[in-house]
Amino acid sequence: MTDLLPWLIFAGLVAGMLALDLGVFHRDAHAVSRREALAWSAAWIGLALAFNAGVVFFRGGEAGVEWVTGYLIEKSLSVDNVFVFLLIFSAFAVPPAYQHRVLFWGILGAVLMRAVLIAAAGFLIHTLHFVIYLFGAFLIFTGIKFLRDQEHTPDLEKNRFVRLARRLFPVTARYEGQKFFVRREGVLYATPLFLVLVLVESTDLVFAVDSIPAIYAVTSDPFIVFTSNIFAILGLRALYFVLAGYLGGLRFLKPALAAILVFVGTKMLIVDLYKVPSLASLGVIVGILAVALLASWRWPKTAPAPAAEAAHGH
Repeated sequence: MTDLLPWLIFAGLVAGMLALDLGVFHRDAHAVSRREALAWSAAWIGLALAFNAGVVFFRGGEAGVEWVTGYLIEKSLSVDNVFVFLLIFSAFAVPPAYQHRVLFWGILGAVLMRAVLIAAAGFLIHTLHFVIYLFGAFLIFTGIKFLRDQEHTPDLEKNRFVRLARRLFPVTARYEGQKFFVRREGVLYATPLFLVLVLVESTDLVFAVDSIPAIYAVTSDPFIVFTSNIFAILGLRALYFVLAGYLGGLRFLKPALAAILVFVGTKMLIVDLYKVPSLASLGVIVGILAVALLASWRWPKTAPAPAAEAAHGH
């Protein structure tokens, strides 16, 4: 029972916060303001830090460093999810009032999917040690691909999950408030909002394949891997509404994410030759993100000149 207690505390904390979020603060659909998003983002980060303090108290400083490193890896990689969410919401013209509901259920599904993926990855690493080299090589490959692929534009029509949803349910022509399904004359219809939810879930599944092996490069403790990953994901909705207007200016974000993936992939490849200390890993990741943010501020993207000015000159 003692071993289960941390898991039960974590599950209770997450369930309570999610119930408070959807059942009290977002019971009625509304456009989330940046101020509200900042408050929720601060609340999730504060909870994460408080939980990490508990990890340090009960498991020691080394476990605490591993936890915050895993949290930072997932948090930084999840920023790329925000790019994709922006593209999906724009492509489907999702009204701002309904975006929070989609992200709430999408992230709840992501929590369940990641629980399965984390357990599966942990089983493979513990039973088939060579898998860690495959994960490492995959992360390095993904990091390099990150640099080459400038845009992660989702192909809405070719997405297998969206096509399957359309086969299973007829789809209404327009949004039906914040409903995912409506029943008309005895027939159950999916709404376009449900297709958006399916697309959000499927893209998160792709990102999880990258981020979960990355955290296993830091620690093999399933409790640290799971809780740090989930805390980062739970704050993703608030992060989306905070960053939605600013992401275009983060010019060097993608190279930074690529560098993080290559770094943790290399850690996995050399794990039997040299185990990089947790504190050093944390320092490298914080350093990469700091350099990217400072460089984006120092050398921002230059806006293209308007066509009229380009034609007539000054």
